[in-house]
Amino acid sequence: MRTPPIVLDTMHAAFLARAMYVVTRLGIPDLLAGGPMSCADLAGKLRVQPVPLHQVLRSVATTGLLRTEPGAETGPRQRYALTGSGRTLLAGHPSGTAEMVLMMQGELFSKALRALPERVESGRTGPEIAEGLPFFEIMARRPDEARLFNRMMIATHGDEPAAVAQAYDFSGAERIVDVGGGIGALLLEILRRHPRPRGVLFDVADVSDHARKHVAAAGMSRRCEVRSGDFFESVPAGVDLYLLSRILHDWDDDTCVRILRTCAQAMDAGSRLLVVEKVLPDNDEPHLGKRLDLVMAALTHGRERNAAEYGALLARAGLRVERHLATGSASSIVVAMLDRRARPAGGTRGYPH
Repeated sequence: MRTPPIVLDTMHAAFLARAMYVVTRLGIPDLLAGGPMSCADLAGKLRVQPVPLHQVLRSVATTGLLRTEPGAETGPRQRYALTGSGRTLLAGHPSGTAEMVLMMQGELFSKALRALPERVESGRTGPEIAEGLPFFEIMARRPDEARLFNRMMIATHGDEPAAVAQAYDFSGAERIVDVGGGIGALLLEILRRHPRPRGVLFDVADVSDHARKHVAAAGMSRRCEVRSGDFFESVPAGVDLYLLSRILHDWDDDTCVRILRTCAQAMDAGSRLLVVEKVLPDNDEPHLGKRLDLVMAALTHGRERNAAEYGALLARAGLRVERHLATGSASSIVVAMLDRRARPAGGTRGYPH
């Protein structure tokens, strides 16, 4: 029996991903933004070797990010142009694509991936093995890398913010708190689509400083307040809707329950908590969340979960699932409310004390 094509494709994909990283790190998309250039001219500007650069560019051109220009030129004389898709790799592009490539193919992620065998054997995460610290502690100590990571989140969210904003009716809410909302991709999309609600973007101080600039650039400073804090300690109390978008998948079960209890303690009886995650199917069908689960395994103690697992976490925190909503993306919305049949440790605002 021959090697299955999926094995060949997956092994070769690792090399192609690295080629995208080389193109992005060298700033080749920005050089091509003004028009096609030959590989030799690019190599001269960048002071790199033209032959291996040509091999890299030729491979990346198969993805549709670059294209070879028609003509008699071959080898290092071959001319390359930037495509519409390739423009997402321009520095500062609003999609955050370049930052995703640089971060996911950067040193920390690469070390974590190489450590995956030891991760499985020992239980320690890739960053703990390679750097001696958990991933988010490393981010807290490396502000430049943290900014890259936050910009990368725009790319990894993809069409999710628009899909979530459309799937749930936010029009009746007065105030929405995005807990651990980063620089606000989801919350800002919701506010753009629904003119009534006002938002609170809640995250740690280092992230909030960056978020204020992003909110201002979006023209949303009057409707979106940025507040700093620790969601393990407290979150703004008594608002209509709480968002937890791609937060719980970062953590183990006990830590998730701590976060959920903090939210429950801030909620009123009429509040709703929206957990936005890639809820996994219970069968073997391919799903983006299952690929993302490998990233979580390499970097953190978190994981992707199925519907029953999210329901169990919410129940432990004194919350119950009201409904599940599909979106037009790989992510789903788990809508939760206070469960008056249970009272978690510490009580909640929605319960009599």
